[in-house]
Amino acid sequence: MDKRIVITGVGVISPIGCQKDVFWDALISGTSGVSEVKAFDTSVFKVHRGCEVKDFKYEDYISNGSGREVGKGSQFAIAAAKLAIEDSKIGLDNIDPERAGVSIGTTAGEIQILEKVNYIRFEKGEENVDPGLFLKHPCVNMPSNISIEFGFKGPSTIIPTACAAGNYAIGYACDLIKLGRADLMLAGGSDPFSKVAFVGFSRLNAIAPEICQPFDKNRKGLLVGEGAGMLVLESLEDALARNANIYAEILGYGLSCDGYHITIPHPEGDGVTSAMEKALKSAKIKPEDVQYVSAHGTGTLANDKAETISIKKVFGKHSRNLAISSIKSMIGHTMGAASAIEAIACALAIKESVVPPTINYETKDPECDLDFVPNVKREMQVDIAMNNAYAFGGNNSSLILKKFTG
Repeated sequence: MDKRIVITGVGVISPIGCQKDVFWDALISGTSGVSEVKAFDTSVFKVHRGCEVKDFKYEDYISNGSGREVGKGSQFAIAAAKLAIEDSKIGLDNIDPERAGVSIGTTAGEIQILEKVNYIRFEKGEENVDPGLFLKHPCVNMPSNISIEFGFKGPSTIIPTACAAGNYAIGYACDLIKLGRADLMLAGGSDPFSKVAFVGFSRLNAIAPEICQPFDKNRKGLLVGEGAGMLVLESLEDALARNANIYAEILGYGLSCDGYHITIPHPEGDGVTSAMEKALKSAKIKPEDVQYVSAHGTGTLANDKAETISIKKVFGKHSRNLAISSIKSMIGHTMGAASAIEAIACALAIKESVVPPTINYETKDPECDLDFVPNVKREMQVDIAMNNAYAFGGNNSSLILKKFTG
């Protein structure tokens, strides 16, 4: 377990860009991915906006020409994985397939397939439902489809811990490498735009009507998003042996469960605090070693308040020195993909010495009174970043990334 794990490739499919450089430039420029929802008719709802991936063509990313039909969650994940592999410059011919695996997180998996089944049953009758659709629905298909596409024969795991799942998947992938069960892992998260999520959050009155404003006094909720983020993880020894580009080192992670409520965090942030404390302990660092926190920052009243309380508990006086931002203000809440995409943002912030902003920040909230990098990127050295992610059911995860210096 003494192996050091590094990130050597990243791939992003997001509402603000489907290439690493495009995504990063849009992110630090404060670009909004918000638009009117096109996936389905929202006229019966009070809200009509979301963050959908634009101009995505799956055929542009298929590498083996198999043409297998897969759900949109798998399409996003395969596309992000292909971009990450290409970015790593490792070459599939140089990978031992028995030692290469996949660990991916999700909230709803291939939920669009189930939505299609329900639509057909309602409109045309259940006798018109293609039974083959059910075979494409289970979320375990997502890592399997990635493994099939790239010929990986190592561990293949799905972690459906909702909106905290990306960090879970990355942490588990690191453990597999440290335990000697894999040499290379594709890790991250993926979720397509879901009518189930849109309806659910809408009925909870948790969707903002226009924009997402994390930590702002007048915040009105989240915006449902979609996308995928995948990272190539390998041991530092292997990365140095092939002279790989290293974005960052993963020092550790922490997990917890509130056991408090199905949809809201503990009001004093107990579970969130525990995850951050465990991450710092796992990474063997002190709170004051951290410069940047990528917040979960959904833009809901309960989440942002609890997260602020927890950051103050964990970091004490140093919380006033932290740069904290939520990229959900730009890409929306991409569910199981969220913390994976945010982990990539952390790695790029470390590599490029730039912290992305929290856009749409207008009015300071006395209960959220930390430095949330309002509206404009910040050029600063980031040696260590913490990536926070929380989910329904009280699932919490924090990931620690560090600049690689040798």
